[in-house]
Amino acid sequence: MKKTVLLTGFEPFNGASVNPAWEAVRALKGWSGDDFLVEVLQLPCVFGFANRVLAGAIDEIKPDVVIAVGQAGGRADLTVERVAINVDDAPIVDNDRQQPVDAAIAEDGPAAYFSTLPIKAIVAGMRERGLRASVSQTAGTFVCNHVFYGLMHRIDGSAIRGGFIHVPYLPEQAAAFAGAPGMALEEIVEGLRVAVEVTVRGGADTAVVGGATH
Repeated sequence: MKKTVLLTGFEPFNGASVNPAWEAVRALKGWSGDDFLVEVLQLPCVFGFANRVLAGAIDEIKPDVVIAVGQAGGRADLTVERVAINVDDAPIVDNDRQQPVDAAIAEDGPAAYFSTLPIKAIVAGMRERGLRASVSQTAGTFVCNHVFYGLMHRIDGSAIRGGFIHVPYLPEQAAAFAGAPGMALEEIVEGLRVAVEVTVRGGADTAVVGGATH
């Protein structure tokens, strides 16, 4: 039986007209291999509501793997996130004008959850295809981390594997910010292909250094 992989990406936010996470995710709608099928979902960039939409999709689709994807403007790499933390502390408003400060995402949840994706193997696979990629130690405290934590809280104790990947600006977005790095949509899509293939393959993660000094 084929495994179902749910990929999610956010709608544009903070006045932008495009979100590379969703553009890349939707490019993979219906993509399948011998042992997997990809479903896609756009999430609202709204605290609370995004996690309710995601939970509903998990209940309906019953995926084996969930990979949430978000934009990290300013980062040059595809960054596979290691850990989600139980706090919302928004530097900007979401698309519903909410701006929570030091708010718990789940009152009954732990301080943090680790991704259950093979994060280092994914990064290695991305690099093998010539893509800029690294492990990230923080998903921030905006809606991306909110969804990452909400996902891991929702699937905790289940057989579903889950995690989060941040992607850079598209080149046309980066052009509006002096010195900001960008990445072609085709490269972002290829990176997500790698993430799906490596995760579906299964097995233990690669034991290589992926940490940071700060």
